Amino acid sequence: MGGRLNWLRAGVLGANDGIVSIAGLAVGVAGATTERAPILTAGVAGLLAGAISMALGEYVSVSTQRDTEKALLAKERHELENQPEAELDELAGIYESKGLRPETARQVAIELTDHDVFAAHVEAELKIDPDDLTNPWHAAGASALAFTAGALLPLLAILVLPVAVRVPVTFIVVLMALAVTGALSATLGGASAKTAMLRVVVGGAIGMVVTYGVGHLIGGVGLG
Repeated sequence: MGGRLNWLRAGVLGANDGIVSIAGLAVGVAGATTERAPILTAGVAGLLAGAISMALGEYVSVSTQRDTEKALLAKERHELENQPEAELDELAGIYESKGLRPETARQVAIELTDHDVFAAHVEAELKIDPDDLTNPWHAAGASALAFTAGALLPLLAILVLPVAVRVPVTFIVVLMALAVTGALSATLGGASAKTAMLRVVVGGAIGMVVTYGVGHLIGGVGLG
């Protein structure tokens, strides 16, 4: 469950980043020129670079987390093989700290140890499920695909719409999409959906206004 939640969150964050970054890029170029070719070139390049960057970032981050989990599991296995009594005392102490009487805590520790000594200790001490370690490939794939899906939305909107309305309609489409990703991220994290939606919508709007203004300024002075 923990692994699935990790890549779901990575997917939502990837979609949000794809929407914001490519919307800003596309709107910025649209502020400098009405030609579709430069917008398409910049948008596709940004999409590919962003997807690869997101995938690599997630892979490295989750790989580090997985390596840490595996090292902790190996250390726990070594301690169980070489210090079984000390580990039993430690496990009993954990349950005693949760409110069980000393004799009850020790009996629980003994019974769990007899059933599956390794699982009993890693669950109580490390809060790790050895059969459900974080998967860097899942996180990387989910992040890259989500970034691509999010990026395609503003890119397609600004390319297919008529020049006269492409920027304002893209603004609306992007802000609506950001509200959805904000609500999803809040739901996965157990936070306030309203606060998360407001945060990403306002941030996205500011980003697009700034990039459009810069693009328009550059196009106006003939640097585009």
